[in-house]
Amino acid sequence: MFFPFPDDAALKKERVKARQLRASQWWKRKRSSGICHYCGESFSPKELTMDHVIPISRGGRSEKFNLVPCCKACNTQKQRMLPAEWDDYMLRIGADKKNQPE
Repeated sequence: MFFPFPDDAALKKERVKARQLRASQWWKRKRSSGICHYCGESFSPKELTMDHVIPISRGGRSEKFNLVPCCKACNTQKQRMLPAEWDDYMLRIGADKKNQPE
């Protein structure tokens, strides 16, 4: 799966849309559960960040269907990964942890 890489103007437009959504009641309700979309851990709603499931840099949009609350650790680790890449990464991490001596 390949997505077109957006130009600088498109990136700026999507980031502005994301900032507007972050200030909306929709986003406040979305993060109020306090659950990270990726790891499932509980956090204070204010500790959750907004993540683009399909990153803007990989052709994703700042639309409600593409935005999820996640903890800072998951957001930092996910970087520019697509959902399938993130799933593979998490499987590798889990396998690595299982293979480490205690």
